[in-house]
Amino acid sequence: MDTIRVGMIGFGANTRLRHAPGLLACPKVTLEAVCNRSLESSQKAAKEYNIPKIYESWQQVVEDSTIDAICIGTWPYMHCPITVAALENGKHVLTEARMAMDDNEARQMYVASQQHPELVAQIVPSPLGMRAHKVVQQYLATNKIGELREVVVLGTNAAYAQSDTPLHWRQSGPYSGINMLALGIIHEPLVRWIADPIRVLASTQTFTPTRFNKETGEQEPVGTPDSVQVITELPCGARGIYHMSGVVHHGPGPQIHLYGSQGTLKYMMAPDDKLYFGAASDSQMKEVTVSEDLAVSWRVEEEFINAIRGIEQIEFNNFAKGVRYMEFTKAVEQSALTGQTVDLQYSA
Repeated sequence: MDTIRVGMIGFGANTRLRHAPGLLACPKVTLEAVCNRSLESSQKAAKEYNIPKIYESWQQVVEDSTIDAICIGTWPYMHCPITVAALENGKHVLTEARMAMDDNEARQMYVASQQHPELVAQIVPSPLGMRAHKVVQQYLATNKIGELREVVVLGTNAAYAQSDTPLHWRQSGPYSGINMLALGIIHEPLVRWIADPIRVLASTQTFTPTRFNKETGEQEPVGTPDSVQVITELPCGARGIYHMSGVVHHGPGPQIHLYGSQGTLKYMMAPDDKLYFGAASDSQMKEVTVSEDLAVSWRVEEEFINAIRGIEQIEFNNFAKGVRYMEFTKAVEQSALTGQTVDLQYSA
């Protein structure tokens, strides 16, 4: 393929920060059309990025025969219908995360992608854990931590600690679906390195059940929890503990700990992005140097374009992986609602 023409549906902060610049940095790629939430915002994006076509509906973008690929930058409630329609119209798809509203929509998207194997279907991956990704893989492949015994996944902040903080779209069930705080964005890098959990037991709490919605001017129900705790079981018998919260002052930021019979890896993914290792015989853990040749940087848009051209395959993040983390999130929700453990049988 010579020039790849991309249609942009949704043009929010992440699209402006990463996707539009990243796509335009690729050789022979143009942004051909845009459709945002309003005509005014579409016109602004078109002017800023010299996009020739402005459409008032996303359907017009996916039906445009001159467009080769679609970049979806909307909130999760639009990901499934746009993705399925784009694939049915012969368009490659790069969709923002989270993959979908729920596991049912994720499976619909996956089936649609399988029906069109000639098209690239990619989910924007979690940016967490990328830099030392290859180093973590090496440590696990060379068995430096030994037999995996326990996993700790942490991700807390105080974003929703105040009850008068207005409703964020991520807290809105109709827009965000079953997504829960940072659960998905931290679980995703974890399962790049180890197997997906096979059993979960979860508890959630929403401390502020309603919040003021600036768009509607009304108090509305909060559709996602303020606090999430999960216990998991892995196929190898290891156990995991997750603590996610939006109401914790001075709590731990996103990090993953892997505890093995011979040592421990700790990845402090933000804000410092540092990896630490300590063998059982060490008196303390030490920072692991990530050499330039092993460091992984953000190149999602380049990966997408290269996959379309047949130069490489998608690693971060394909639809099969997306289905599994959506099914994990659903299991967490189901366990929290019932108070029972939930066994996971992944469909992709």
